[in-house]
Amino acid sequence: MEAQSPKDSMDYYKHLSLFWTDIIHLMSSKPQALASLGPMRAFASNAKKISTELIEVNESLMEFNKFVTEYYKQLSETWGEAQKKVNLKAPDVPHDIEQMESFKRIWIDIFDNDFTELFDSEKFGVNYGKLVSKELELTKHWHNISNVILQSANLPSKEEIDEVYKEMHALKKRVTKLEIELKKKKELKTEEGTKNEK
Repeated sequence: MEAQSPKDSMDYYKHLSLFWTDIIHLMSSKPQALASLGPMRAFASNAKKISTELIEVNESLMEFNKFVTEYYKQLSETWGEAQKKVNLKAPDVPHDIEQMESFKRIWIDIFDNDFTELFDSEKFGVNYGKLVSKELELTKHWHNISNVILQSANLPSKEEIDEVYKEMHALKKRVTKLEIELKKKKELKTEEGTKNEK
């Protein structure tokens, strides 16, 4: 029997999960929809969307973990190599302040060079780009799941809340501007009233 690759295993898991999600949805949606009221009815009808998103989250999470492992592997290997170079250049334990300063400069120079070389490398850049991309995918999936749940509960989505916050911020700025203008007008009237009394 041949060993399956992680991608084949993931595809099989995804296919199997979607199959059972469809079966369960078909079997339970009608009675569940009839028995449930309000948000639970909406949630029951959206359960398949959430299941599908969760399956895709698992797939993205596996990829993310692969890239984050490579990221920390590159950092630790660079650290180890840089520390070896430092140990070869400054094998003696520093005894006075001058030796400590010299050791510190050697350590900083070597680590600076090695990590700059790592961060400039194509290998690091490609992996880091994929890591950030998978992180954004995970965020998108969680966002989609939360929107389905919020809609099921008849609550506003994040976009709708953000829009309200923007409008509130704009109104706050307008009110502050109007208060400043009103204060200036009152001050002008007070000054004119004082001049007229004289």
